Amino acid sequence: MKESHKNILVAFILNIGFSIFELIGGFLTNSIAILSDSIHDFADGLSIGMAYFLEKKSKKKPNEDYTYGYLRYSVLGSIITTSILVGGSLFVIYNSIKRLINPVAVNYNGMIIMAILGVVVNFLATYYTKGGHSLNQKSVNLHMLEDVLGWVVVLIGSILMKFTSIKIIDPILSLGVALFILYHCYKNIKEIGEIFLEKTPHDIDIEKLKKELLQLKGIEDIHHMHLWTLDGANNFATLHAVVKKYNPQDKMLIRKKLGEFNIKHSTIEMELEDEECFNTRCKIDVKSSSHHHHH
Repeated sequence: MKESHKNILVAFILNIGFSIFELIGGFLTNSIAILSDSIHDFADGLSIGMAYFLEKKSKKKPNEDYTYGYLRYSVLGSIITTSILVGGSLFVIYNSIKRLINPVAVNYNGMIIMAILGVVVNFLATYYTKGGHSLNQKSVNLHMLEDVLGWVVVLIGSILMKFTSIKIIDPILSLGVALFILYHCYKNIKEIGEIFLEKTPHDIDIEKLKKELLQLKGIEDIHHMHLWTLDGANNFATLHAVVKKYNPQDKMLIRKKLGEFNIKHSTIEMELEDEECFNTRCKIDVKSSSHHHHH
């Protein structure tokens, strides 16, 4: 994997520099699409700067204060970037609607030049931030992709306006992009929520895992299995394994099997068959047939 936070830094520098250039261009061309884009890009730039620090922090090794390490910091980065995106999109929607009601003349030639530059610069930034695994990197990349789209739309729109002189093309386009972004934000927020609520990671089928563990030699029963993820990529598990006779090999087998299910870190408690297991409360009913749990 490439150094994720270095790429985020490149994107940050490209973005802030470009948004200042854009602000000037927006005033000169009198285009709401470009002006709202510049504010949007500036907000993106700020949130990317934040994501950079948080992503860097998330790489720190576990210590006494954060025994799990700092991976959740990158999720925090994702929350902040996504919130800024939502805010930016709502702002764009508000302004576009205002312009729909009162159309304004724009300078299309200037817009066309700006848009070509916009596509190029943001395409480079997207290229630098792609391929991230953490949610934070995904939301930074979403910002970038979104900016490329925004500019492609501005480019198409400014060419259309040049040939048709329909003024409301400008705000209609910025509305479309904003709605597209909001949809993606919704998906991001859902994933963040699931991580914080300790939902079983979506790439793990717990029933299948349990079945395969029970098929291992010497394992009589598996219970108190808890799965969670720190950042959407690093999965953790704790479980109790019941055996007839204690054999260190059993633990190795279990760990190997968990590894196949993309579980990076596990805590396994071994129990003998006649041992009383105390916490009855955290038993999970895994019933394939029904989802109703009766105790």
